[in-house]
Amino acid sequence: MQQGAERALVCAVRPHGEVGAIVRCLTQEYGLLAGYVQGARSRTLRPVLIPGNIVSGEWRARTSGQLASLSVELQHSRAHLLGEPLATAAIEWACALTASTLPEAYAYPQLFLALDGLLSAVELAPAARGWAVAMARYETLLLAELGYGTRDAFEGEGTSAALKAMAGNREALIRHVLGEKRADVLAARERLVDRLKRAVA
Repeated sequence: MQQGAERALVCAVRPHGEVGAIVRCLTQEYGLLAGYVQGARSRTLRPVLIPGNIVSGEWRARTSGQLASLSVELQHSRAHLLGEPLATAAIEWACALTASTLPEAYAYPQLFLALDGLLSAVELAPAARGWAVAMARYETLLLAELGYGTRDAFEGEGTSAALKAMAGNREALIRHVLGEKRADVLAARERLVDRLKRAVA
């Protein structure tokens, strides 16, 4: 396990024990990495360990099969978006999809850059016009990176085109990558799709 600090996107936080949490982050060089964060539910770390945030993470494990301990420092917070239902739904879905489908410790540099760009676009334009297409393309890219489908960009721009592309991605996501996790993870997607539909109604 690497010893140096890595720039990472927080994707999932699952409480573990009384005060800690198992945190999954996406890094450019090492892919999805899990680690145990002591004191994750403290006042200091709760605002840091929010999906979508950028952290500097350092993973340490004595053996390769051991869950690493993880220490984090905040680089960039997107906590201010928690009051924006549409932006929150977008970040929740993109991060949940990433955390639940990618194998750990396998680099996907294109996915890292795409997710980083998508989350930045959501932050810059919470109203969706600037990122709905990027969301659909991220789903398409993830499917392609995992061996299902191609990276071919779909035609059209705007939220309506994005919704059409996401409808096409849904079956492939369920069939090929979500598996038994689909109920919990798809709930996040359905919230996003519902809010996107209301945004263009």
